[in-house]
Amino acid sequence: MTRRRRPSQDYIAVKEKYAKYLPHSAGRYAAKRFRKAQCPIVERLTNSMMMHGRNNGKKLMTVRIVKHAFEIIHLLTGEVATGWGGWLLCTGAREAAFRNIKTIAECLADELINAAKGSSNSYAIKKKDELERVAKSNR
Repeated sequence: MTRRRRPSQDYIAVKEKYAKYLPHSAGRYAAKRFRKAQCPIVERLTNSMMMHGRNNGKKLMTVRIVKHAFEIIHLLTGEVATGWGGWLLCTGAREAAFRNIKTIAECLADELINAAKGSSNSYAIKKKDELERVAKSNR
């Protein structure tokens, strides 16, 4: 049995070829192995925001949240946000917005900015450091 190898190109699609105006392609990215690498990065962020029962299937709502978050990031930093950290960013933003006066778009923008800086205020960075610390202690 031969072992399949990962594609040699980048695993996250940020090139011009994958740039889309609206992150709603309705593509079948799970049909083949590693095809999700061709899914635009903003659409992957949008899809991972659709979680926890009451938000399942509400893609237009999450598109609006991500759009507002990117506008907030552009106003605060003057840069275009294309960072990706996976489900930890979405989980951190969702937990920060729960029972809080800040909207989820503001919390997602803060999470993306802190993660891009590598700040320990970011939920994703804290979890990554905790995971590495536990793995180091178990060696």
